[in-house]
Amino acid sequence: MTELHYITHRANLASIVRLGILSHRRVTSLPHRSIADEEVQDRRRNKRVPNGLLIHEYANAYFDARNPMMYKRLDQRRELAVISIMPGILDLPGTVISDGNAASDGTLFSASPEGLTMLDEQRVYAEWWTDGDGMEKWERKRQRCAEVLVPDRIAPEYIRGCYVFNSEALPACRAAGLKAAVNKRVFFD
Repeated sequence: MTELHYITHRANLASIVRLGILSHRRVTSLPHRSIADEEVQDRRRNKRVPNGLLIHEYANAYFDARNPMMYKRLDQRRELAVISIMPGILDLPGTVISDGNAASDGTLFSASPEGLTMLDEQRVYAEWWTDGDGMEKWERKRQRCAEVLVPDRIAPEYIRGCYVFNSEALPACRAAGLKAAVNKRVFFD
């Protein structure tokens, strides 16, 4: 693993570079452009990590942004950016790893970095999560969205740069002071 990912609207980049990637609870008091799925946020709102905080009290990152969340936002991909995050966040105190989407039933949580051992690497980094069996497809989709949960925020010093869908979006990253690259794969192109 060389990096982790955070999906956001490009309008949030300057704030992220200044403040870091904030927990849902912290960011709600700031002006920002949300790309969150409200149905998923409703499930996350009152869910607590075992022996930990509420999910909304963690800043979250994916192992790979080419996942069901990104797929759901394909119509917005020209406005999105994927923040590249250093894997050093795995060693921050209180960091937790989920073996799938943190909002999903059946997701397991474990302290980081030990929690890496519970991940199914082939499914976390799978190109697709489809399957003819509905339950198996749901499970693959859940695992594809495995997360790293960092209490409160991911500080700016852990941010490497950002990926965008096309060259027209590069100036937004650069204006925020980020190294930028086009990465069509992460945006399903």
